[in-house]
Amino acid sequence: MTQRNPEDYEPVAEFANNAFYDQGFPKQETHFDELSKYLEENAPYLPSMTIFDDAWVLYQAQD
Repeated sequence: MTQRNPEDYEPVAEFANNAFYDQGFPKQETHFDELSKYLEENAPYLPSMTIFDDAWVLYQAQD
């Protein structure tokens, strides 16, 4: 969610913006596999899982 920016149209920012509005998105989940599974099954707004992979790298860099 830290990558949200309604003014930014970069893929990771768009993903974060869309995930924010996804009522079912597990926002508190911290495990890659659980998030990945959710997105693969429930996120038509994510055109490529590579975008999630990029977002995950950014997320891990913040820890």
